[in-house]
Amino acid sequence: MGIVNVTPDSFAGGLTDPAAALDAAIRMEAEGADLIEIGGESTRPNADLVPADEEIARVVPVVRAAAGRLRVPISVDTRKADVARAALDAGASIVNDVSGLDHDRAMAQVVAERGAALVLMHSRGDPKTMNDRAVYENLLSEITAELKASMAAATHAGVPIDRIILDPGIGFAKRASHSYGVLARLPELLAALERPLLVGPSRKSFLRGAAGDRLAVDRDWATAAAVTTAVLAGVHIVRVHAVAEMVQVVRTAEEIRKHG
Repeated sequence: MGIVNVTPDSFAGGLTDPAAALDAAIRMEAEGADLIEIGGESTRPNADLVPADEEIARVVPVVRAAAGRLRVPISVDTRKADVARAALDAGASIVNDVSGLDHDRAMAQVVAERGAALVLMHSRGDPKTMNDRAVYENLLSEITAELKASMAAATHAGVPIDRIILDPGIGFAKRASHSYGVLARLPELLAALERPLLVGPSRKSFLRGAAGDRLAVDRDWATAAAVTTAVLAGVHIVRVHAVAEMVQVVRTAEEIRKHG
């Protein structure tokens, strides 16, 4: 999954010009991305909430243009039902809710009504509070229980179970040790949740603990190690910024996994 951030404050670099965002999406597809995700609100720690109308204005023109040019599915990264509805109507077919339905309870119904797929990510609180809530007695059991609760809310609203993908939320309401712990124990999460998993380690700050205090754009080698770990564990989707490089990483790791 290639990431196209249509935001002025993304931690890993964003695009504010719709034409540039479309070009990035087309390039990522050509580089081998199987899905493209377009987002109009940064959810990095301490990020400000973007009003729904502003997020729609950022996202929908890019989704509409991309839907007319891309062959791969388009995902919209949003916590808001109104934004999801507008993006799905413009041509997206997947909604990635990083709040796991906690931010806007109308989200599941919108996804169900449109027949879209839904990614539910594990997090706690919002970008302003999530670091304070990164406290766990049993990391995996708490992530598993909270993701199962999100999934139950989605199916109760009418989202079919086979349209739900789960994400353990690396870097969201998690210290660096928690994020490394999730990566190390992905096979256990896969077994406990029995749903396809998406993992998004790309360029995140937890990588600094091993790779040094580098800028986000200089963390692709560290990202490659995390992506390899995810693929070898059996994760179904990895969400990345550097598509051309990570396609090589994913395909090589997949060949290794297949021969195991």
